Amino acid sequence: MRILDGITQPADLKGLAPEKLETLAAELREDLVRMVEANGGHLASNLGVVELTIALHRVFDSPRDKIIWDVGHQSYVHKLLTGRREQFHTLRQFGGLCGFTDRSESPHDAFGAGHASTSVSAATGMAIARDLAGESYHVMAVIGDGALTGGMALEALNQAGQMRSRLIILLNDNGMAISPSVGALSRRLNKIRLNARFLRAERRLSDAVTRLPMGERLGRRIKRGVKGFLLPMIMWEEMGFAYLGPVDGHDIAGLEAALQQARDYDKGPTFIHVITTKGKGYGPAEEDAIRFHGISGANGKSTGVSYSEIAGQTVLRIARENPKVVVITPAMLDGTGLNAVAKEIPQRVFDVGICEEHAVTFAAGLATQGFVPIVAVYSTFLQRAFDQLVHDVCLQKLPVVFIIDRGGIVGEDGRTHQGTLDLSYLGCIPNLVVAAPKDENELQHLIYTAVKADRPMAIRYPRGSGTGAKLDDSLQEVPIGKGEVLRSGEDAAILAIGATVHPSLQAAAALSKSGLECTVVNARFANPLDVQLISETARRTKRLLTVEENVLAGGFGSAVLQMLNNYQVSDVHVKCHGLPQVFVEHGSQAILRSKYGLDASGIASQILVAFPELSLDSRRRSLFTGSTPP
Repeated sequence: MRILDGITQPADLKGLAPEKLETLAAELREDLVRMVEANGGHLASNLGVVELTIALHRVFDSPRDKIIWDVGHQSYVHKLLTGRREQFHTLRQFGGLCGFTDRSESPHDAFGAGHASTSVSAATGMAIARDLAGESYHVMAVIGDGALTGGMALEALNQAGQMRSRLIILLNDNGMAISPSVGALSRRLNKIRLNARFLRAERRLSDAVTRLPMGERLGRRIKRGVKGFLLPMIMWEEMGFAYLGPVDGHDIAGLEAALQQARDYDKGPTFIHVITTKGKGYGPAEEDAIRFHGISGANGKSTGVSYSEIAGQTVLRIARENPKVVVITPAMLDGTGLNAVAKEIPQRVFDVGICEEHAVTFAAGLATQGFVPIVAVYSTFLQRAFDQLVHDVCLQKLPVVFIIDRGGIVGEDGRTHQGTLDLSYLGCIPNLVVAAPKDENELQHLIYTAVKADRPMAIRYPRGSGTGAKLDDSLQEVPIGKGEVLRSGEDAAILAIGATVHPSLQAAAALSKSGLECTVVNARFANPLDVQLISETARRTKRLLTVEENVLAGGFGSAVLQMLNNYQVSDVHVKCHGLPQVFVEHGSQAILRSKYGLDASGIASQILVAFPELSLDSRRRSLFTGSTPP
């Protein structure tokens, strides 16, 4: 029987003899590798926190004590040790365990996460709430050095350091976000990581100063001055934290000692600097932590060229010809397909760390000086820079290009990562062109168009492989605000945008077999709309179905309805089809698109339900037996 088989709750860890902990760590890594390689997920980051998680649950009493995992992608070991081992095989599967922390999943998940740099803010709030309520539990935030670059984390540290509440910040320092951590703070942490002798010298200095025959105040000044010379990178004590570290993040005994010391410190917040190795204990992940940060798994590998790859290739092609093109990404160089660009023209590629707000305003500054910035970011993370989009780019009509990866349903990463709001939050901003390509070939032309447009423009495209469209050899400008008719029919019209265009064509082909002929329009632009094409199509067919992989509230369909009303296009039956106003759960893209009726069968069913006069005989309905409209 394995040791892990006897762990059903964190309290079971406390009775384990220290000599058994190394075996337990090995068993946890075995389960991690097996399950994540099958289901996909974040492997390297979880392998790196095995010992830290064990130590946390041995020293503290979850769920009474609150452990907040920043991002939450490194919480798999935490899940295994908090009563979810029997369900672990369902990780990231439809109806199964979430790939991040989720308050609705377990009381041990003190705070839900998925985006970076939130843990210190949440922990500070919990610590203050505890103090106001007169309670005594412990609160700790586990944050990586990549997430520590986020402005929100620094804002929270600024508050936490000046208050006297008991709070523990654990810096999980492995030198990595998804890619290697960047920036001045990261360089300072690297110096600490590589020069632990400085900290040993600081401790010896502290002992020596306390024995000097001089006043306490002068002694502190001498200590501070020498320490500043030896350790210019240590700022935590100056910010108000009691500092511990660096601690070997794979030495459970050393971790427990540091955690116990922090637990028993009652004079204010504590900062523990833990050094870990991303991918620890699994050779391939240690050697290539970037590749093994997040893997698709044997059950979900994509085939074909991805939209991200096409975007990266197109940006490189354009940047070669235009020296004014610069590329900015907030810690998503790999995910957005920009590695080749960074390798060939590194002087014009800027990874600014997990700082979406800064990335956008940084781009705005570049644009004022005649450059053409391309900001590459995931849809769900661009939400964090909404004010900068509005105030710093669009208000000033600056020619910043946004290439927005993971638009729409992203799949197994779930509610925190679904890009289902962008057509709504982008479409309401004045001066911003918003486009979504029907396939990878159109994507490359839209990026080229955006660079030439001399105005703010956002291009939203889905996660994963494209449709297999043939790529044109030469790049062409697409007329802004113009859609195209892909199929003609007189019974109804399907007005689709982005990833819904291809299944709409499939739906029209299926309906055609029953004698229903539908026009299919690739709208291409959510703002501005092609008023002439949409109006003429609506007047001609009298039945219009809009389709989008976005929430209906404020989305593409809403814009079409408003436009038809403004132009007094009457006597037209319009049905908007998209996602309800919910946070879409995790599951494969195919399962979720089927559930919400955004595959070909679902779109065809919507035509029959929305316009029942078109489907009066059973022969037509029989084609769609078993397809239930959402």
